[in-house]
Amino acid sequence: VQLQASGGGLVQAGDSLRLSCTASGRTFSWYIMAWFRQAPGKERDFVSLISRSGGTPSYADSVKGRFTISRDSANNTVYLQMNSLRPEDKAVYYCAARTSTVITTRPFMYNYWGQGTLVTVSS
Repeated sequence: VQLQASGGGLVQAGDSLRLSCTASGRTFSWYIMAWFRQAPGKERDFVSLISRSGGTPSYADSVKGRFTISRDSANNTVYLQMNSLRPEDKAVYYCAARTSTVITTRPFMYNYWGQGTLVTVSS
């Protein structure tokens, strides 16, 4: 499957952004979809994931209550709605797909990755 992420940009603290990740090439419903992020000089961290059915969303503690993940099977797209953005949310955001029913937050367990989209939050 090929993943194409978009929606990043430069915003001010407190603003919102919605990231999109569109999948092509395989049946979208086969995949657990997730978002990770990587700040300069840091490891790639889990942000959020959503199960194949669209249920059981999971979030990192740092974004819980501010970010919402969703998936649209008709358009083969997963979204990450990011509200109340903070300067510490600045990172390159990656969408990823996993072809297993086992949910995991470990990035090395994901088979496919998008190219990343940069989110910059000014204070």
